[in-house]
Amino acid sequence: MKKKKFKFPNFDKMSYEEEANWWDTHDWGEFWDELEDVNIVVNLHKPKEETLVLRLQRNLKDTLEKIAKNKGLPVSTLARMWLAERAHVARRT
Repeated sequence: MKKKKFKFPNFDKMSYEEEANWWDTHDWGEFWDELEDVNIVVNLHKPKEETLVLRLQRNLKDTLEKIAKNKGLPVSTLARMWLAERAHVARRT
């Protein structure tokens, strides 16, 4: 039985720009019969050690949300980072 020729080009011999241009003119749907099934396990449970509920004034919450969005972070992550930084400084004094 003759082996079917693989349709993908050799991306190792292409620059990133050449590969990007290739994908701009091709679709994964053209290659379904060339792909192999894989099993992927994703654990979406984040370990939580403790929870702290804070009540904030609306304008402070809005400000935190804007800053977090500009940094590409969830607001809770930004708040946790800032609290950790401030606690670290306070421990040293």
